[in-house]
Amino acid sequence: MNMIMFMMVLSLVLSMALTALNFWLAQMNPDSEKLSPYECGFDPLGSARLPFSIRFFLVAILFLLFDLEIALLLPLPWATQLQDPTVTLIWTSTLIFLLTLGLVYEWIQGGLEWAE
Repeated sequence: MNMIMFMMVLSLVLSMALTALNFWLAQMNPDSEKLSPYECGFDPLGSARLPFSIRFFLVAILFLLFDLEIALLLPLPWATQLQDPTVTLIWTSTLIFLLTLGLVYEWIQGGLEWAE
């Protein structure tokens, strides 16, 4: 009961402090430099809408894909303590084989090359 009361009081105090801080910061008048999109002190020289190469996005998506699939292997130390660890070994080997097969396919297709 004490923990619940502590959390309620803490959340009330925190919300009151954030509300007071919001009202206090709203009273300040920022200058034109602070209102500009670039706070570095000089005007931008070129357009901010430069086109990106699609290769950058492809490599980024591939990295996320392989990174998330590798995260599936994280519970393996606990899975080996099951009654039948051979099933875990089979599933792990299958997953690593599929990851390797996908990487080889991307490599052959040229998806990992920066320059053409």
